[in-house]
Amino acid sequence: MATIREEAKAFEPKLTKNIAELDKFSVDLELEDREGTDKNGDVFSYKVTIVDGKDYRVPGSVIGGIKALMQKMPDLKQVSVIKQGDGMNTRYQVIPFTG
Repeated sequence: MATIREEAKAFEPKLTKNIAELDKFSVDLELEDREGTDKNGDVFSYKVTIVDGKDYRVPGSVIGGIKALMQKMPDLKQVSVIKQGDGMNTRYQVIPFTG
């Protein structure tokens, strides 16, 4: 049985990263639906993918950007995402990755 001290030393809070933190990723990654609570106590849903055991949030605008690219590039395999801004002013640009 572990002590509180041992548990505290090993503790890492569960964080959800943003998909834009990845250099590139496959458009075939599986998505999960999750729910969270905002600072006002309101429940919201979001999409997450898991890469190398880490959770990455996938904003709807990124999914929409991938959809638009796939209309012109149906064989699209990988993309990269550029994130600009913070909070409600965040914008994402999805770029096909062909390297």
